[in-house]
Amino acid sequence: MPFAQIVIGPPGSGKSTYCHGCSQFFNAIGRHSQIVNMDPANDRLPYPCAVDIRDFITLEEIMQEQSLGPNGGLMYALESLDQSIDLFILQIKNLVMEERAYLVFDCPGQVELFTHHSALFHIYKRLEKELDLRFCVVNLIDCYYITSPSQYISILLLALRSMLMMDLPQVNVFSKIDMLKSYGPLPFKLDYYTDVQDLDYLLPHVEAEGTSVLGKNYSKLTATISEMVSDFNLVSFEVLAVDDKESMINLQSVVDKANGYIFGASEVGGDTVWAEATREGALREHYDIQERWIENKETYDKQEPERRQQLLKEKELQEKEVNVDEEDDEWESALKEWEEKQGADYVR
Repeated sequence: MPFAQIVIGPPGSGKSTYCHGCSQFFNAIGRHSQIVNMDPANDRLPYPCAVDIRDFITLEEIMQEQSLGPNGGLMYALESLDQSIDLFILQIKNLVMEERAYLVFDCPGQVELFTHHSALFHIYKRLEKELDLRFCVVNLIDCYYITSPSQYISILLLALRSMLMMDLPQVNVFSKIDMLKSYGPLPFKLDYYTDVQDLDYLLPHVEAEGTSVLGKNYSKLTATISEMVSDFNLVSFEVLAVDDKESMINLQSVVDKANGYIFGASEVGGDTVWAEATREGALREHYDIQERWIENKETYDKQEPERRQQLLKEKELQEKEVNVDEEDDEWESALKEWEEKQGADYVR
């Protein structure tokens, strides 16, 4: 049973960086993975790409032939992929059937493609039907939008719309969370924004953003949007800093539960230890995100290199060959030391 992530999000949210981080992370835990580039405009990939949609269609050719701009050309390009979709699916089939790879699809940043345009939706639904792929959508959104109450409510609507449009398990993520503290103080704790708690508390801050007549009208619209988002009660967020190991472990644990990977990892192979640990909840760090990323961020950042060095030392010790004779001598020495200590304690 093959599994995959579909990485979506607005431009600049860190999709390609996340895909590159996934490639390195999966390699570290022993999971065989491959990345598929779904962006016809992306000709500078920071990661090794197994299947590139630019081999079938390129944005530059479409724009020139059809006299379209970047956005219109991109949507037209994905719509025209239907003419060569069979060859594309054949390459994906080779990855999941022959290589038994875990796939990561790096999607374009145009929000129309995952909010109301059906081109990507039809491609993934066909892959799901023909190859029995188990998908999870990872929706990355720059944490900068948290700093503006009105923009925060806007991205809630964006996340909700993509969840309804894609019709797949979806994990929403605030990316670049390590940058949040530098943007200034927030009126509420970070978990208020990730859990999408009672949005009524945010409305006074929305009204304070716009004091003009037009601003007050926008405030009413924002209030209506927040009410609708609350009524659905579907949106919540994880946080991610790609360079932070614990952050990546936590997110991948959530994703693996969402697409069912932890229940079928034995069919993919390579990281059964990770899958078993995820089932038991042994990997997920239960730390306070407010403390980690805002209140005591500098302390945690200083401790991270020390923890990595300690892990490297432990790994070297595990890989070091054991000399049986030396081990026996160490055991006898430790036993003698213990007996002497016990005798001294008994005399006292």
